[in-house]
Amino acid sequence: MKTKAFLFSGILSSLIFWLTLFVSSHIQGDYDHASDLVSYLGTIGTSSEYVFMTGMLLCVALSILFVIGLYKVCKTKGLNILPAIFILAYSFSLAGAALFPLPLRLHGILGTPSILILLSPILAFFLWANKNVYSIKLFSVISLLIMCLGFLAFMPDVMSDYPGLKQRFFHLGWSMWFVYLSFAFLKIKNRHEV
Repeated sequence: MKTKAFLFSGILSSLIFWLTLFVSSHIQGDYDHASDLVSYLGTIGTSSEYVFMTGMLLCVALSILFVIGLYKVCKTKGLNILPAIFILAYSFSLAGAALFPLPLRLHGILGTPSILILLSPILAFFLWANKNVYSIKLFSVISLLIMCLGFLAFMPDVMSDYPGLKQRFFHLGWSMWFVYLSFAFLKIKNRHEV
C-alpha cells in the first residue's frame, strides 16, 4: 500500500465515522443528535448496534492505517513522530467503545484514552511548527479548541438539554484534525518528489 493511500485513510476514517452516525441514527429512528450521546447508537439490543459497531471498527482500522502513513512521512522528512503516535490513543479508545458497547462497564473505561488525542495537536504545534508543515499552528489550535468544547459534556449546567451536541464538538475537532493532517502530509510527501 502506498503512503498516499495510508494518508488518505485519515479522511476516510472521518467520513466513515459521520456516515455511521447518520446511518445508525436513521436505523434507530427516534435518535436525536442534539440530545443523545454517540454511544447510544451502539447500545446492546438497539436496532443499530451492529451497524454502529462495524462502522466504528472500520474507523479504527482506517485511523491505524492513517497513523502508519503519518509515521512514514515523519520518518522520511525528519519530523518528530509523537503527534502522530498519540492518534493511536483515539484508535484504541474507539475500538474499546465499539467492542464493549453500553451498558457494559468496559465501554466507559476503554473509551477514556480518547482524551489523549488532545496531545496530538498540542505536540504538533510545538514540534512541527518550524518544519514547514502547512499552517500547522492555525489548524492545531482550531482543532484543539473544538475538541476541548467537547468537554462541555462533563458540565451538566451548560447546554443541559444538548449533551449529544456537546459531545459532537470533540468528534468534529478530531475529524478536522485528521482531514487537515491528511492534506498537509500529502503536500509534505509530494514536496520533493518528481
